[in-house]
Amino acid sequence: MSIFNPARFLKASRRQSLQLGAATTALGLLSSKALVSPAQAKDPKPPRTTPFVVPLPVYQAKTPVGNLNPAPTPSANVSGGECGRPSQQRWADWLPQKYYALNVRQAQHSFHPELPTQTIWGYDGLLPGPTLVERYGVPILLRIHNELPANTVGFGSPEISTHLHNLHCASGSDGFAGDYYGATKFGPTLTGPGAYKDHHYPNCYAGYDDPRYYGTNGDPREALGTLFYHDHRLDFTAPNIYRGLFGFYLLFDEIDSGNELDTNPKALRLPSGVGRYDIPLAFHDMQFDSSGYLLFDQFATKGILGNKFCVNGKVQPFFSVERRKYRFRLLNASLSRFYEFYLTDSNGLNQSLTYIGNDGNLLPGPLTTSKLALGNAERSDVVIDFSSYPIGTRLYLVNRLVQTDGRGPEGALVNTRGPDGLLTKAGTQLLRFEVDRDPASADMSRVPSTLRALPPINLAEVVKNRRFEFDKENEVWTVNGKIFDVEKAVASCKRGTAEIWTLKGKGGWHHPVHIHLEEGRILTRNGKPPAAHEAGRKDVFVLAPNDEVRVFIRFRDFLGKYMMHCHNLTHEDHAMMIRFDIVE
Repeated sequence: MSIFNPARFLKASRRQSLQLGAATTALGLLSSKALVSPAQAKDPKPPRTTPFVVPLPVYQAKTPVGNLNPAPTPSANVSGGECGRPSQQRWADWLPQKYYALNVRQAQHSFHPELPTQTIWGYDGLLPGPTLVERYGVPILLRIHNELPANTVGFGSPEISTHLHNLHCASGSDGFAGDYYGATKFGPTLTGPGAYKDHHYPNCYAGYDDPRYYGTNGDPREALGTLFYHDHRLDFTAPNIYRGLFGFYLLFDEIDSGNELDTNPKALRLPSGVGRYDIPLAFHDMQFDSSGYLLFDQFATKGILGNKFCVNGKVQPFFSVERRKYRFRLLNASLSRFYEFYLTDSNGLNQSLTYIGNDGNLLPGPLTTSKLALGNAERSDVVIDFSSYPIGTRLYLVNRLVQTDGRGPEGALVNTRGPDGLLTKAGTQLLRFEVDRDPASADMSRVPSTLRALPPINLAEVVKNRRFEFDKENEVWTVNGKIFDVEKAVASCKRGTAEIWTLKGKGGWHHPVHIHLEEGRILTRNGKPPAAHEAGRKDVFVLAPNDEVRVFIRFRDFLGKYMMHCHNLTHEDHAMMIRFDIVE
């Protein structure tokens, strides 16, 4: 069997091919436009689809398996079919207590009954993938099988590297872009191909090595609740996610316990029951051609916007609710589109939202708002109380942000008043809530005035200041004037220290910048303190044109290679990414 490792070839020719607008080096992949008829390629106008006829897909928690065969081992089981990954870091500190398996494969998916069923890639063949639900203090082992056909047709690349955004975990399980694998190909930071890869997720809080937190599995103030996993294959993250490779991963602890009836005085008792009153919502826009099939331009470098809006894999679905409180976990899973969400009634009048979490981190206290903005990969947790609405009420989640290309949002639509004095329905209705029944039992959930305390920012820990400028040079996306080098770290950060990273957006582009492994804290945005919803822990930092954001970030518990990149995924795929290493 001939095994291909493209590392040396990639390094030699990558800048030239990027300047030509290629998706990667001359690997010979075609754009999707070459795979449709000329009529379809020239006419991207999609068929009309009737909104709110498809129910919102809502998943229950994925069930763990009793064991895995072959049994997982700290080192790669190459003879058993595993790819050539590094040994699991600190395996003995977090011996797996549960085992899960995901199978990445092609499947048939219906986005809407008025569109043709078509081929997607999905974890377990689902779009989005299954929802994994776990608890802090329960380490798990997740085995991810790659069953995609090696000689795929169309956009994307069938090798995978799964990133659990933004779990605090070892480098070898983080989903580094160069750690991609398939049956015959593998990335430059692995040693061989394979049918599967084992991911070791400790589900520990950051700060595990701090003696103050030996008894609590790390610092409980460092908890994340709403995470998501997605493919991170070098140069092909955008098309692989676009084809369906993403899903939710939720974590609970004694504070955010996932039980609204919890008698523990520390428990918040937020609306609970994943798939019942705790609902993940992934928003992703998709582009369809005139025949109703997905389009993707592999050579687009500036950004890709869809012409239809999906929630959890369905075009403009509806969700039936009881007259009680619900927790919704909103994720911007789009490649390039930003959102500004409003909850409105059928007349377009804004309703209130209770904002409880940003980027998976609970805020110190809830915020009452009528809108929330999300850049790519940002998450927001909100609570909506439907108890005051009579049965038969219809409410809508609406996007009012204007965006026409990958440059970023151009501003929010402005409501105007009609002749009856009511605000008009500005924006696009993405999801309809239908209040259709009373709760089966009394709603015992609540939103307390205090959620999760923030750890202090100790500037005495800072040992270095670094500056990163995100720019475009000769049609190539760069960080500090350079494209991504998968084998070379641009920063070596000492474990157990903190740094201040200044992130600067240059030119007229928006860049949602994601830093792997650790949550950061915004010190200033353009010289001013951050807004209330950004004052907590974050892992995506949106840079509007010419923004400058100073971030306090620590490096704890693990060693190895990690990444920072723009989460406009076409920018990322066209090299707006850096590698940083955590060292002793």
